[in-house]
Amino acid sequence: MDLVIRDADVVDGSGRPAYRADVGIENGRITTIAREGEARPAAGPSGRTVQADGLTLAPGFIDMHAHSDLALLRDPDHSAKAAQGVTLEVIGQDGLSYAPVDDRTLEQVRSAITGWNGSAPGDTSVDFDWRTVGEYLDRIDRQGTAVNAAYLIPQGSVRMLAVGWDDRPATAAETAAMQRLVAEGLEQGAVGMSSGLTYTPGMYASDAELTELCRTVASYDGYYSPHHRSYGEGALQAYEEMVTLTREAGCALHLAHATMNFGVNKGKAHELTALLDRALADGADITLDTYPYTPGCTTLVAMLPSWASAGGPEAILARLADEETCARIRHVMEIEGADGCHGVPMDWNTIEISGVADPALSRFVGRTVAESAAEAGEEPFFTARRLLIEDRLGSTILQHVGHEENVRHIMRHPVHTGGSDGILQGDKPHPRAYGTFPQYLGRYVRELGVLSLEECVAHLTSRAARRLRLTDRGLVHEGYRADLVLFDAETVAPGSSFENPRVLPTGIPHVLIDGRFVMEDGHRTDVLAGGAVRRTPSGGA
Repeated sequence: MDLVIRDADVVDGSGRPAYRADVGIENGRITTIAREGEARPAAGPSGRTVQADGLTLAPGFIDMHAHSDLALLRDPDHSAKAAQGVTLEVIGQDGLSYAPVDDRTLEQVRSAITGWNGSAPGDTSVDFDWRTVGEYLDRIDRQGTAVNAAYLIPQGSVRMLAVGWDDRPATAAETAAMQRLVAEGLEQGAVGMSSGLTYTPGMYASDAELTELCRTVASYDGYYSPHHRSYGEGALQAYEEMVTLTREAGCALHLAHATMNFGVNKGKAHELTALLDRALADGADITLDTYPYTPGCTTLVAMLPSWASAGGPEAILARLADEETCARIRHVMEIEGADGCHGVPMDWNTIEISGVADPALSRFVGRTVAESAAEAGEEPFFTARRLLIEDRLGSTILQHVGHEENVRHIMRHPVHTGGSDGILQGDKPHPRAYGTFPQYLGRYVRELGVLSLEECVAHLTSRAARRLRLTDRGLVHEGYRADLVLFDAETVAPGSSFENPRVLPTGIPHVLIDGRFVMEDGHRTDVLAGGAVRRTPSGGA
């Protein structure tokens, strides 16, 4: 055997009780699991033995909602995720990413999500030598990465190609063109489709349009992962909308960052889970992911009303420069509640700037818009407007609008999985990018007892693998890929915090992909064992 892990406390991802065992690995797969009292496997002449000494051995964690689309290419070391025990990320989230594109839309999408991924037009840190989904996945394989990646076709990027940035219904011909683009992406290996229904231009799609696209996704046994139309006012209706349209399309549904935020939803998580339970009992195929923190994270420009974003980034900047238009924007945001802010009137005290594209604006980072406005002696809207213009829409924010009781309630649900929603850009990113998985294990398992260790590991591994139709990942099981993590259940904890968000976790000494150490003794190796995980023609990956 290539590797034997001795005396590990195996939490196998099934939810069943832990047990002590030796685990043997050969050619990247688990070949032997010998429980106490059974014949022990031995490493071959060129193999090695690792003494676990009671460390917990689990399947590698699956990040069901990641924003590492360019980080994987720009920084293949990717310690932010590898050090957490993540062995697979699902990218292409929230309806906006870099494939499929053409020369025109590539520049537009780079501008639109600079705050998520960096690389505004003109930045040469990544060579965008792909246009299709297949070419993007090939690029990941060719370069090699620290962790594996699966891809969701971004519905907003697809609409950008077929319709543009106009706020109007798609024609029949345009809908057919979008269906072809989605089908091509699935044939090239994507596992499903995402939407960002509070982000332009994806939010301009009607339910009828989304249903037709979901029919295409369903025909390939993929799943639909929407960032739906509201997480604030009308959140329950927005969840129900997604359940209804996917059931009509016959498509599996995975609810992205399934939170209940803002004051209007305090204590209402049970209403969401009751809605899901009714649908599940009626045969719906639904899963969800959450991050174990209360604040959200997105871009500042996302707070604008959707009509102010029609036409794309340059049109947004032109509107922000116009005084009369800005007066309308301000009224909607502060009085009516913009759809970009989930129908809730803006409270600038909850909007903390976490990153800027232009380093000259770094003075705003780590402060709320209200704080910066007070220092400048101006109304917060005008501070936000000035920042949007000067940073060319590249600013990211933390939005402090969540509720701890909702977070705990939702993570207990049987169809729950873990997703960091981690944005790695900015001087002060959300700590979830570096800390989500140890936060689950340390805070919510060991400290608070919200989940048992076995149940939590199942949420973070096998449940996610089933959603992705993976038949050889997500369990410590003979014949499965040796994507594994060894951690100390008594000490595992995030190092990241809101004050110091780029600190790696503790208590996770070893992480393996295909039996190769990407983390060893708490340090990142030079191994790039990850690659693209593609949907297979039969529907698996």
